[in-house]
Amino acid sequence: MRADSPLVLGIETSCDETGVGIVRGGALLSDVVSSSVEAHARFGGVVPEVASRAHLEAMVPTVSRALDQAGVRLRDVDAIAVTAGPGLTSALLVGVADAKAYALAVDKPLYGVNHLAAHVAVDCLEHGPLPEPCIALLVSGGHSSLLLVESVTDDITALGATIDDAAGEAFDKVARLLGMPFPGGPHIDRVARDGDAGAVSFPRGLTGPRDAPYDFSFSGLKTAVARWVETRRRAGQDVPVADVAASFQEAVADVLTAKAVRACRTAGVDTLLIGGGVAANSRLRALADQRCAAVGVRLRVPRASLCTDNGAMAAALGSLLVADDGRQVLIGLLLLAGAEQEESVTATYLGYSPRG
Repeated sequence: MRADSPLVLGIETSCDETGVGIVRGGALLSDVVSSSVEAHARFGGVVPEVASRAHLEAMVPTVSRALDQAGVRLRDVDAIAVTAGPGLTSALLVGVADAKAYALAVDKPLYGVNHLAAHVAVDCLEHGPLPEPCIALLVSGGHSSLLLVESVTDDITALGATIDDAAGEAFDKVARLLGMPFPGGPHIDRVARDGDAGAVSFPRGLTGPRDAPYDFSFSGLKTAVARWVETRRRAGQDVPVADVAASFQEAVADVLTAKAVRACRTAGVDTLLIGGGVAANSRLRALADQRCAAVGVRLRVPRASLCTDNGAMAAALGSLLVADDGRQVLIGLLLLAGAEQEESVTATYLGYSPRG
């Protein structure tokens, strides 16, 4: 870390985490997250208005904690970066409005950054500069995406995405079916360790010869699990929860890693990056490591705390943009699930100066 590297404060509010991170160059100085997940648990999923109200309440104390943790003052930062999309509209509005206010208060430039590109950039804080090109597999509650990353600041091509449920969404729904609390991913991961991944042969969506090679579908898998469980219950039989969890988790990890490794080989790329909340899943990590090693592909996965939504990811991408003169930022990498997808979606975004 150089003393003259830009000091960037990042704000993330795309879903239910209020994240604030501070980065100098490639070094993470602080990463503070205030989550409203408990407020959503009784609904079985994230409620946008509940999330946005929680962001309003958490923003000022979270920024203060991040500054204290980094040992800096707000006026010391060189730029502020904020997630501008994709995400929950009302939640994003809170983060962007607060970021504008902070930028105006200290007369610093403001950068709106793409949530998916930030999930890629955050790995640089742990493993150093990102090899370019690389393939990024981003898996979370709202996204299951394969990206070809030529440059994380200005050249990312969307290879594929989910056409229905995202992987994390499927985890939450299956967990609820099995009587586990929200969010379901960590609970399924824990319970699956005591189960047999081969006990139930659940389907692998979009893996046929005529299917899109890099798109994902988990809605059919979720329905297959539900029908299997309902059939057992109607017959008065016990449901082997650990076996169901392990078999479901295996189906998800199998499809994700197979398509990601195939994308690497087809594109002639030797590095795979996995990010997003589902990247914390132990079976996904293990299977990806096994399959990458078998074909000579290097695997990069950030630590679990950097996989879930956090302010460090916004700060990391903001720092790269500042270093790159802030002339380019990716916006709208992927369209909404089911909408027509472009091969490459990029746009020029000038850094915003509050006074000019």
